[in-house]
Amino acid sequence: MSTTVTSPARLRIGPIALDAPVVLAPMAGITNTAFRRLCREYGAGLYVSEMITTRALVERNATTMRLIRHHESETPRSIQLYGVDPATVEAAVRIIVAEDHADHIDLNFGCPVPKVTRKGGGAALPWKLDLFRDIVTRAARAAGDIPLTVKMRKGIDSDHLTYLDAGRIAEDAGVAAVALHARTAAEFYSGHADWEAIAELKRAVTSVPVLGNGDIWSADDAARMMAETGCDGVVVGRGCLGRPWLFGDLARALGGPNAAAGEPVDATLGFVCRAFRRHAELLVEFFDSEDRGCRDIRKHVAWYFKGYPVGGETRARLATVSTLAEIDVILAELDSDAPYPGAAAEGQRGRAGTPKRPALPDRWLESRDLDAAESSAIADAELEHSGG
Repeated sequence: MSTTVTSPARLRIGPIALDAPVVLAPMAGITNTAFRRLCREYGAGLYVSEMITTRALVERNATTMRLIRHHESETPRSIQLYGVDPATVEAAVRIIVAEDHADHIDLNFGCPVPKVTRKGGGAALPWKLDLFRDIVTRAARAAGDIPLTVKMRKGIDSDHLTYLDAGRIAEDAGVAAVALHARTAAEFYSGHADWEAIAELKRAVTSVPVLGNGDIWSADDAARMMAETGCDGVVVGRGCLGRPWLFGDLARALGGPNAAAGEPVDATLGFVCRAFRRHAELLVEFFDSEDRGCRDIRKHVAWYFKGYPVGGETRARLATVSTLAEIDVILAELDSDAPYPGAAAEGQRGRAGTPKRPALPDRWLESRDLDAAESSAIADAELEHSGG
């Protein structure tokens, strides 16, 4: 569960100095205020919101305006935006700045979901160099003193890589950092992340921090990625599902003296139960509804109890709870002294998917310039999907 502390690292993203070089990756339906608060209780770093579409923000969609709100305990506040139209992205950034919604803004160019890439959005967009440059440049200018960063993938597939061009363009546009999920859109979340690509991006982008993302399941993985690639920090997504205390392990391994207090976690089943219960409690507060909060915690059951002696019947009961009292009754029946199960609880979490041919607009790959027909196509690409 623990790793030997390496030389402490302190990541600076614009004016924001982090006690640990760690960023929580945005995940749709996961990284809401409740989960961000929980992760922050265990560790240090930057905790990013669920992905927000710029069109919905500009139109002041009620759900979107709720999602960009942060709890008073959250600092620094971070919002990730997804957009395909330069003017709309710029307008969304201006709203965030003018109304003081965040201390950091991230732009997502990593979404591999076919519904998005089919319209030229997400991981497909950096293929169009001028469009990518226009979006990032206008957003960085609109952000002003608020640091703006970019998260992207290696490219569309192994024959159409974009990350080096995109990294240099973003650097020139004035971003505060760039993050790379070291897979292509075609790979989705399958196979192994290409950490050498992170090292290559680090060699290409020299004036701002480069962050690495992909296959970080433990603090040891994060320390190894930083050592092997030279990256300035790590972005953690699926590795923290059902394991928010990973941020404590990361802070102890990578951060300075103020990053994390106490000893490494002894993740007995009782410890996990308390984390699960706390997560449910925060979800109830976030949704302002016990029923909705408890319905939301159901999807986390398999992640929290991976490898632990919690039978199928008990898991099924947890996956149908409607009240905190029900959760308490079920958790009280478990053996709180059951030890951490080791390898059975480690490794990949969440769905990996399989490699697939990316869905793209017609003739998208024929040119790196955006033509009129393609401009029309991407107008429908701004959909609410997780991307990374």
